Amino acid sequence: MSERPIILVGYVAALGKFAEFLPENSLVIVEEPDVVRKRGVREAAENSPVVRELVEWEYQLPGAADALIATRPDLTASAVIPLVEYATPCAARLAERLGTPGAGLGAAELMRDKSLLRKVTRAAGVPNPLSEEVNSPEEVVRFMAAIDGPVVLKPANRQGAVGTEIVHDPASVPAVWASCVQHDEGIFAPDRERAVRMLAEEYVVGHEYSVEMVVRDGSDLFFNVTDKVLYPGPRPIESGHVLPAAISDDLAESLRASTLAVLRAVGFGSGVVHCEWIVRDGTPYLVECAGRFPGDGIIEMIERAYQEPIGEHYFTMMRGLEAPAMPSTAPQAAAVRFIPEMTGEIVSIDGLEAALALPGVVHCDVGPGVGDTIRELRSSWDRLGMAMALAPTAGEAVRLAEKAIDQVHIVTTGGPQWNSR
Repeated sequence: MSERPIILVGYVAALGKFAEFLPENSLVIVEEPDVVRKRGVREAAENSPVVRELVEWEYQLPGAADALIATRPDLTASAVIPLVEYATPCAARLAERLGTPGAGLGAAELMRDKSLLRKVTRAAGVPNPLSEEVNSPEEVVRFMAAIDGPVVLKPANRQGAVGTEIVHDPASVPAVWASCVQHDEGIFAPDRERAVRMLAEEYVVGHEYSVEMVVRDGSDLFFNVTDKVLYPGPRPIESGHVLPAAISDDLAESLRASTLAVLRAVGFGSGVVHCEWIVRDGTPYLVECAGRFPGDGIIEMIERAYQEPIGEHYFTMMRGLEAPAMPSTAPQAAAVRFIPEMTGEIVSIDGLEAALALPGVVHCDVGPGVGDTIRELRSSWDRLGMAMALAPTAGEAVRLAEKAIDQVHIVTTGGPQWNSR
């Protein structure tokens, strides 16, 4: 096949979805060798008609994109697309070298580093929590004293709420520090050691939202606001989403303008962004901004709610082609709710069929199975499962997703059992 392929940097289990709108042998996947082994990526690639080649490459290391180009001068692309958080700098640099649309390496590097993103966006006038890089528990305690309040301790260079915890009591800082510097991402990250850089940030109390945008040359072609809820407790891990958020036009426009201000500040070119905000007293404060698809099923929620293949249109745009006009309103709402936190070895799971039988429920699943051990909820990777539902309004979609979760009955040993019915 002579047509230039689309290069995907980072693997996600969505090859079947891509096969719905891409031709055979049109994808080249670049993934870390450890992740290929741990996630069975080679087998998935060999069984997918759309994958032309799997390239095992340590793409998360500095200079990885340029080294790949030097090693593979035959490599061409019609588009380069990052599919996971850690892929964004490599994908941006590959796009620069191969002459395809992209975020730009400078923008991708700023957005991957939460400390630098704060520095640059604060200078551009975007409201940010007070933040400081910290290297020890003692520095965290000093920062808490300086701001006279609770903080969020988090890594500057991780994803999925890994190593993130809210701290109210200075006496608890040493124990929280010891926990937060452990960044186990299991099958989703390479096995080699990675630098640990920690931030202490002002804890901003407010409602959380995310903005999803498709952006071409710094201008938004599509815009959505997602309303978020968190699990109770000190770890800010998302337990649910609903979109489009049932908010005022003024707040929606404020979130849109704030996100575009972030993109201007970092010099973002073309791509998709997922920008998280906390709104306090009507003002959006930046949490973080990622230059890739959102997780947690949000893209599927968007496509179902807006009844438009936004992902396919994004792929078209990234190939330098004119994408169809994207919708500004959604005919329906979509909601996701995750299963409540629990631990222990799973003895039984039932109720999934009952949940899926509810009108409007499109997904309900549990990741682990009987005999698997559920560990403490420490990051997004530890969530058990979810339900997705569609309804005419956001409130109805949330109630239906929660009703679906209520049908599920999980029993464990060595920990609590959960049965919300």
